[in-house]
Amino acid sequence: MTKEYTKAGDPVYRYDAKDSEWTPPTYGEEGWSEKIEEHFEKHYGTVETVLHEIMSDLIHVDVHHIKPTERHPYHVLFTTGMSYLPMNAPEGREDYRFAELMVCLPSDWPISDAAFENPDHYWPVYWLKMLARLPHEHDTWLGQGHTIPNGDPAEPLSGATNLNGIILLPPIRVSQEFHTLQIDEERCVHFYCLVPLFGEEMQFKLDEGSDALLDKFDKYQLNEVVDLKRKNTCKRSFFSRWRS
Repeated sequence: MTKEYTKAGDPVYRYDAKDSEWTPPTYGEEGWSEKIEEHFEKHYGTVETVLHEIMSDLIHVDVHHIKPTERHPYHVLFTTGMSYLPMNAPEGREDYRFAELMVCLPSDWPISDAAFENPDHYWPVYWLKMLARLPHEHDTWLGQGHTIPNGDPAEPLSGATNLNGIILLPPIRVSQEFHTLQIDEERCVHFYCLVPLFGEEMQFKLDEGSDALLDKFDKYQLNEVVDLKRKNTCKRSFFSRWRS
């Protein structure tokens, strides 16, 4: 994995799978995962199922599923396990050593063992598990505004879209009270959504920073629910290129 920085100082990661020896996983402190699950249920709804990991490395990552509700009419998938170990956050960012990830999927997204045999349906789960391990595998950290392309050069996340990268952002369709969970006086877990990006958006973020990209998201009224057919907020038309 390589790391670059935008002009605004925001990191972007380029992830490549690496060969490494297997490390026995940690399962977290007693009651840790239960606190996270209770936190999600308080804000989103009852956990319907848990995708338990059979073989784990470094950390045991489970993916929990909350079905759409009247208040939140979309699927919520979230991890427990990423926060079992502290990340190597830089000096001055020690409060961000612990995190868990989530993804919000439209209500018609196929979610079942059979559906997940199709990569076009499974990729959100794959990315949750892969990114949960990434900071521990590479002695780094992940936080708000960090971006990860799907390879180098970046390829589409699935056969159903041209979106080819991810940015981590806090969810906006829920109370800000949800964004963090204070475990004790010294440890706080932060929660970040996986929001897919187009290549042009990834490059814009590299050039201008995450705040500038979020301004474009606001203009197009985008939120954290995955929309594979959404507009590309940074794609320039032929005529705009001609005028420039």
